[in-house]
Formats: sequence, C-alpha cells, structure tokens
Amino acid sequence: MLDPILLLGLVVSVLVMSLAARALSYYFRLPFIIFLLIEGIIAGPEVLNLLDPSLYIEGLSAIVAISISVIVFDGGLHIDLKHIRMVQESVLKLTTIGVLVTFLGTTALTSILIDIPLEIAALFGALVTATGPTVITPIVRNIQISHRLGKILELEGVLNDAASVILAAMVFEWVAAELSGTDAVIFIFYRLGIGIALGSLSGFALRWFFTRKIAFSKQTVRLVSLTAVFACFVLSECLGNESGILAVAIFGIILGTSEFPYKETIKEFKGDIVTVMLSLIFILLAAMLEFEDIQRIGVSGIVLVLLLVFVIRPMAVFISMWNSQIRTNEKLFLSFIGPRGVVPTSVATYFAIKLDSMGILGGQSLVGLVFLTVIITVFLSGSLSKKVAEMLEVIPMEILIIGGGKVGRILAERFDRRGENVIVVDISESNCKKCMELGIRTIQGDAGDVNIMKKAGIEHAKYVVTTTNKDDTNLLFCQIAKTCFGFRGDQLVARVNEIENLQAFWNLGIRAISPSMTTAVMLENMIGRPHLFSMCEVGGEGEMMEVKVTNPRVVGRAIKDIQFPEKSLLVMVQRGSDSIIAHGSLVLEYEDIVTIIGEGDAAKQTASILYK
Repeated sequence: MLDPILLLGLVVSVLVMSLAARALSYYFRLPFIIFLLIEGIIAGPEVLNLLDPSLYIEGLSAIVAISISVIVFDGGLHIDLKHIRMVQESVLKLTTIGVLVTFLGTTALTSILIDIPLEIAALFGALVTATGPTVITPIVRNIQISHRLGKILELEGVLNDAASVILAAMVFEWVAAELSGTDAVIFIFYRLGIGIALGSLSGFALRWFFTRKIAFSKQTVRLVSLTAVFACFVLSECLGNESGILAVAIFGIILGTSEFPYKETIKEFKGDIVTVMLSLIFILLAAMLEFEDIQRIGVSGIVLVLLLVFVIRPMAVFISMWNSQIRTNEKLFLSFIGPRGVVPTSVATYFAIKLDSMGILGGQSLVGLVFLTVIITVFLSGSLSKKVAEMLEVIPMEILIIGGGKVGRILAERFDRRGENVIVVDISESNCKKCMELGIRTIQGDAGDVNIMKKAGIEHAKYVVTTTNKDDTNLLFCQIAKTCFGFRGDQLVARVNEIENLQAFWNLGIRAISPSMTTAVMLENMIGRPHLFSMCEVGGEGEMMEVKVTNPRVVGRAIKDIQFPEKSLLVMVQRGSDSIIAHGSLVLEYEDIVTIIGEGDAAKQTASILYK
C-alpha cells in the first residue's frame, strides 16, 4: 500500500526542485522544462538514486492523468478562436495532414533503423505525432514570436495531444486486440465524438453557470472550475478510453473563446496549478528513465530522432501548409519547433507496462525511444529556439494602438499584415468588436488605467500609437507611457486632430501627425508634382516597406542593373547612420536597409529580390 508520507515527501521534493529549475531558467534564460528534465534524471535511480518513481507506481498513473487533464485544459483556455481566424485552416491541416505525415514517416523510418516489430514502430510513430503544449507554451512565451505563429504552435500542441492519444490508443488496440478495418474506424470516430461532445457540453455549461446573476467568490470559482475539469476528463474516459484529453482540450478552447465573468480568475488559478503539475510530472517521468533502454537502442535511435526533427517535421509542415499564406521563413520556424512532452512520455510508460503484462515484446524499447525523443527535441527547441527565431526574423515588433476607431483599425490591420504583433485598446465595445472581426487582438478598457495597459502588454511593446479623435486624450496616454512605463519620445506616435495642438506633442518629443495638414500636403502635391503624388497614393492599393539587403546576387550591383518589378520604386537606402536617396548608379551593399514603395504585390516581389 502506498505510504502517504512517502507521497507527501515526493511532492515536497518536486516543489523544491521546481524552484531550483525556475531559478536556473531565469539565470540562463532557457525554458525551465529543460532543467526539470536534468533534475529528474540526476535525482533518479540512474544517477543519485534520491528519487525512485517505482516506489510510487501505484499512484503515478493517477498523478499523470490528473496533471495532464489540467495542463491540456489550461492550454485550451489560452486560445481565443476569435483572434486567430487566419490560422485556423493552418492548424486544422497540421493536426490532420501533418499528423498523418508524421505518423507514416516515423513508422517507416523506425522499422528501417530500429530492430523492433512493425507494430511497436507504429505505436512509437503514433505517440510522437504530439507536439505538447507543456513544452511549446513556455518556449513561445519566452521568445516573443509573432502572435500568429505562437497561436499556431499552441493550438497545434493542444489538439495534437488529443489526436496523438487517440491514434496511439487505436494502434495499441491493433497490437493487443488485433483491431482493424471497420472496428478501427468506429474506434476513432466514437472517441472523437465522445471527446468533442463532452468537451463542448462542459464548456457551454460552465460558461452559462458563471453568467448567472450570482456573485461568486474567487475560491468558489476556482473550486467549481477545477471540479468541472476533473469531471469532464473522468466522464469522457469512462465513456471512451483515451478520449479525455480531447474533451478537456475542447472544454478549455470554448471557455478561452468565450467572454464571461471570472475568466481571468480561472486563468490565473490554472496557471499556478499547471506550474506545480508540470514540475511534478516532468521530474517523475525523467526519473523513470533507464539508461539501459537508451543504450539498447544505440546510435540508431539518435539518428532516428534527428531525422524526425530535421526531415519528418519539416515534411509535415510544408506538405500540410503548401498553399497557405504563411511565409517560408515562418514555415521553417514551425518546422524547427516540434518538441515532444508529457503526453507521449506518460502514455508510452503506460503502454509499456501493459505490453509487458501481456507478454508482448518491445515495451522497453518503446519507452527508450520516446524518452530519447523527448530529451533531444526539448533540448533542441528550448536552447536554440530564440536563436533560430532571430535568424529567421520571426520576432516582430510589439505595437500597442490606443483607439480602435477607423484610423486605429486600418493601422492595426496593416501592421498585422506586415507580420507585427499588434494589440488595440479601446473603451468602446463596438470598436473592439470591429477590431476582433478583423482578427486583431483587442482589449476593452480605459487606456488611462495602468492595469489595463499592463494587461495589453505595454511593458513588452516597442511602440505606442494613439489614434483617438481627442487630442487631450492622446496626449494623456502618451504622458502615461512616458512616465509610468519609461517610453522615449521616439517610441510614441500620435494622431493630432487640431493643427494648433501639434506643438504640445513636439515639445514632449512625441512624433505626431495632423491628418488635416497631411491631406493639404497631398493635395498640394497633386498640382505640378504628379510623380510625388503617385508615391503618396500607393498606400491605398499597394505597400511601403523596408527590407535588408542580404541576397548575394544583388550585393555590389548598381540599382539600374537589377531588374525590379515595373510598379515598384526604391526610395531610400539606410547605410549605417547615413540615409541615401536611391538612384540608378547607387551600388547596394550587404545589410543596406532599403525603403520600397510598390503597387499590388510589387513591393513584396522587390523585397524578395533583395532579401534571401
């Protein structure tokens, strides 16, 4: 019988190790999951033998199940489908076509490289289709990539966990019970139906409960939400084995997409619990690692995992997103970030125990392969993700726009198309809804409230743009950004509605523009300066952009000798601290920053010539 004191001692030990991992993560600027893995291996029987999960094997499966249900729910809770309309198609393809490509490719490679039965190779292939949110979420939040890429990775991780478990369960049934044909199809659709139905029912029911005109304390909200998560998971598992993860994922996504009271309370509470459970499960599973299992696999296992990272994952991404609007550098980044986490590790351990009890060989090889995959992919993604993101230039500027009126919406939409991280703050509910319909992240509230500004992410923003139709309001918001958050004047851009108020903004060093004066200048340029006016009006159907010169084919060549699209124009070249007007005889140098104006897609085509 499991000694409760031993179990409590285990929890205390894991919490202490979690604090140490947090400290190391802060010091080395790496995801703390890496340090959890290292601590678990060192504390386990294979090194110091301070922590032996075999003593707690009776309660380990329960701990894993409870932890996974909350972790996956929390991942879904942070996904708002209203804000990611443009990535839904990409995610759907990644979690269907991508999963299939990963499964088939990994199964084929495993059966070729590793001396194990095809059935075990297929089981491994099914398990590693999951790119777990337990690893991806900390990585995404650590490197501040574009919101679009971050949401693709997070949503893929949440849904892939569920897809992986159902696929692995089907393969396991095929191995253990010779499931095939119609039975296999029924198995999949039955569990999908159970998970989606119960997850949806739980999400809508809890949202309805919290929208009643009843005042709940924070403690009540936390207890009710936690109970609902456990109930959803347990009921789904009872009705269809291995459907619980999908159910809590759908449960979380529905609540994350909905607006209801106490939503932030639930997020905050679940975030704290997830930290504890993540630490508990990663350290315990890492401590279960046996070096003998990995040694038995040998160098072939390492080669297999590297092929999974650098061949199979890119194939899955590029095949499933071949006709999407995601740029090539973004696809390359998505290809690199594919860490495996808690779900394949815990499920592999469970399957290995089952296979051993049935006398089917291959269980320990399965565990060794999965652990090797988790260790290598977590270390690669965790330690190199920021460098890869910088190299591929997928870390955009954080831009905060105050005012979701017509000007603010148009500006936010242009920034979003440019790939920048943009968020709009407006007190008007109708303006916020219009922004969200465009897929723009929006916070409803008074921008004069410091807490609202923090919620909008002003502490991470590079620029603040004020676009309301009231000059005194715009000036106040700029002053708050300067005094409370340390913004410089060149980081603040303001719309000034009355020309006589421009000087007040300029005196504070704020970059300000008057629509009235800008319109007058453009109208002036229509008379006698048609070419200059055409440069101004291109913004309606075209684009102005900056690009760094990195293509060896254009470096060292004069602009007149390079064939650019007809409807594009090179305006300015920034070379170090010098700004040079572009002209035909100007020779381009490596890392020059060129300002381009073009109609339609001409600017992007020109940029692709300069940057490779």
